[in-house]
Amino acid sequence: MDANELKKESAKKALDYINDGMIVGLGAGGSVAYLADYLSEKSKSGFNVKIVTPSRSTKLLCYEKGLNVLDTSLVSSIDVAFDGCDEVDTKLNALKSGGGVHTKEKLIGTMAKNYILLVDESKFSNTLTFKVPVVLEIIEEALSYIIEEVKKIGGEPKLRSSKEKDGFVITDNGNLLLDVNFKNVNNIESLDKALKDIRGVVETSLFVNVVTKAIVASENEIKVIE
Repeated sequence: MDANELKKESAKKALDYINDGMIVGLGAGGSVAYLADYLSEKSKSGFNVKIVTPSRSTKLLCYEKGLNVLDTSLVSSIDVAFDGCDEVDTKLNALKSGGGVHTKEKLIGTMAKNYILLVDESKFSNTLTFKVPVVLEIIEEALSYIIEEVKKIGGEPKLRSSKEKDGFVITDNGNLLLDVNFKNVNNIESLDKALKDIRGVVETSLFVNVVTKAIVASENEIKVIE
């Protein structure tokens, strides 16, 4: 079974948690795209859900599929939300580094009664390995201060560059992204708190006490970690 088939299987399993009339959060990535496809197909037979998403690409996809998309600012509670990640562990700590929209993703996850990650077995581990950096969304004025504070707690920070020459990634919120590598992390929750306590840090890409389940697809089975 190739990677796309695994994504399809996890998306199919996700349907078990979606009922007619729900408000559903959708993040980004291949599994979420397949889930949007399945929801679009079900909507043709009268199945009705409303979608909220932090992702521009997912929002456009849902529009194309004829799904009803709500502005997140108009929603105070979400029934169930789905997303991908770079890594998730047995305690449902997760790390998201690629997209740089983790602040909005974490908002969706916190608003959701059930926040479920869709991953294949390569992204599941006993405890987070931190092979990818923790990403901090930061306000620009605090850049130098945050870099020094991050170094004090063992981080190796690097400002995320854009593809444009001499440019840096600017988030939808108008902030910068700081990629921070860590080695030998002993307490994930303490690390997350230490980073959030640095003045000027808007949010981290560590998801601690946010995820309620992970659907893990492998060649032989679909496991639900909760």
